[in-house]
Formats: sequence, structure tokens, C-alpha cells
Amino acid sequence: MASSVAITQVQPVGFARRVVELLPGLALLAGVGYAGKFLERTINVYGKAHHLTLPNIEYVLWAILIGLAIANITGVPAIFKPGVATYEFWLKAGIVLLGARFLLGDVVKLGGVSLVLVAIEIVVSLVFMTALGRAFGLKPKLTTLLAVGSSICGVSAIIATQGAIDADEEDASFAIAAILALGAISLFVFPVIGHALGLNDLSYGLWAGLGIDNTAEVTAAGALYSDAAGKIAVLAKTARNAMIGFVVLGYAIYWARKEGTVAVGNKAAFLWSKFPKFVLGFLLISALATASIFNKEQLGSLANLSRWAFLLTFAGVGLRTNIFEMRKQGLRPFAVGAIGEVVIAALTLGLVFGAQKFLH
Repeated sequence: MASSVAITQVQPVGFARRVVELLPGLALLAGVGYAGKFLERTINVYGKAHHLTLPNIEYVLWAILIGLAIANITGVPAIFKPGVATYEFWLKAGIVLLGARFLLGDVVKLGGVSLVLVAIEIVVSLVFMTALGRAFGLKPKLTTLLAVGSSICGVSAIIATQGAIDADEEDASFAIAAILALGAISLFVFPVIGHALGLNDLSYGLWAGLGIDNTAEVTAAGALYSDAAGKIAVLAKTARNAMIGFVVLGYAIYWARKEGTVAVGNKAAFLWSKFPKFVLGFLLISALATASIFNKEQLGSLANLSRWAFLLTFAGVGLRTNIFEMRKQGLRPFAVGAIGEVVIAALTLGLVFGAQKFLH
């Protein structure tokens, strides 16, 4: 009895301590995100007041740039890091809430074309990245991590695969560093190329969703192009994310057989453990919106909450990107990732162009 009483007393204290640990970082995320919003608004107002044509740089880019400046000039103090690390949670929450802006019929229509393109992208990317890693003499498991990260969903896929194939922490850190650095570059390059090619919102959003690795960078790159392109990019990326469990399971079985270790037992349970649950949340909210469960004001509120969640996410992308630390990881993994990203970007752009007549 005494032990049970002690547990009930300790748990609230532990929860409160955890909340206190997160608060400084959450305040920093909110501050950086709002600063990006403030800069966007201030520049627009100044341009209109003085009849100047100024570039419309959205808060997405300002939040990331401010975060990058803090992370790489002054550094992020340790007290802020736990809260800043929650940016992935806000990303997933934002995607779930974004489901309110999609009717399920739209998801199905885009999903049919997207799934075909996703399947092609995943297969070709895995094969190409594996061959490239071998050509550069990378360790086999590092090659696997880079291949999965480039073809599925970046850091999340690398972390899931690392545990499934028992890869070294060093290999995972190499792969994550390469993927993060290249994701940051893609964030700025994709919108420029999209505008240069005159891509419409649908084509660009689909290309960003297929060609960029991390969900955070996909979301930001889409939003930088247009609101509509951002929605499509998230939807296409969500279709890619849904494949993670199957790919990780395949590699887990492959490495278990190759090394003679214990094979995966309950495959269904393994799949469920690796499946990104926020995908189901997105579809659930979309289904509720399709069934007119939410009224117009509620839909507006959900969409606004989604934007605030993404505001914290974009701030976190900048604050978590340490360019100096990435440079220390070595050139070969970065070279393999860079070549792979360029090829995959060109491949997915070609797929989008080829599928344009099927896109509406």
C-alpha cells in the first residue's frame, strides 16, 4: 500500500518537472516563430506605406533563418534544447490538424496518382542509393540508413531502421547529419526551381512531397511556394511516410538473415510499431471534415491551430540545424547523400511532368 501511495505522489512531481524542463525551449520556439511572422508583416506594411515593391518573404523562411542564425552564431543553450526538440511533435500535430482542410475524396483522388509515383520513387531511390553507397565504399549499414532516409522520410526513417537492423549510433549520426544538411538546402532550392519552371501548385507540391526527405522541410518548402502547394506537398509526403513500416520490416528481415540473428517474430506487430500514427490522425480528421462534423468556424479554428503548430515546427528546423556539427561528420556520406538527392529530385520532377495529364 505504501509503495502505491509513493508512486501516485512521485508521478505528478515527475510530470511537473518535465513540463518545467520544456518551457524555456517552447518559449524560444514561439519567440522565433512569432519573430518570423512579425518580420513578414512589418516588411509588407512598410512596402505598402512607401509604395515599394518588396519581395514577399513568408514567415516560414524568416523563422527558419532566425533559428539558423541562433543555432550557428550563438548556439542553443542546454536549457532550451528539451523544448526545442519538441518541434517534431508540433510538426505531426500540425499535419493531423491539416486534415480538416482536405475532403476525403480529394485525399483519395490525389492518393491514387501519388501512390504510384511514391512506389516508383521508393524502389528506384533504394536501388540507386544502395549502389551509390557501395561505389563510394561506405559501410553496408550506413548505406542502408542513407538509402531508407533518402527514399522514405528522412530522420524518422533512419531512426526506425537503426533499431531494426542494429546499426551503430555513429552510422545513424552520419546519415542523419547528411539528410538534415541536404534537407536544409532543398528547402531553398526547390521553390526557386519550381518558379523557374513555372510549375503550378499541384505539380510543385507533388514534386516537393516526393523529392524532399524530411517532413518538416517538405512542409516548409511547400508553404514557401503557396498555401495550396503546401497542402499538396504534405499529402504526398504523408503517402510516402505510410510506407515506412513495410520498408523497415523488409530491411530488418534482410539483415537478420544475413547476420544469422533472430528474425522478426510477429510481423503485424512490428509493422504497427513502426507505422507513423499521425498519418491515421490526418485521415481521421479528414474523414470527420468530409462528414461535415465540423462547422465552418470550427474548420477555421483547426486550420489556424495547424498554422501555429507549423510556426513552432519551422522555428525548430532552424534551431536544430547546426552546420558546423554536420561538417564534422565527414564528406563521403554527405557526397553520397548529395548525389542521391540531386538524382532523386530530377527523377521525381520527371515523374511529375510525366503524370501531369493524370493530375487535376
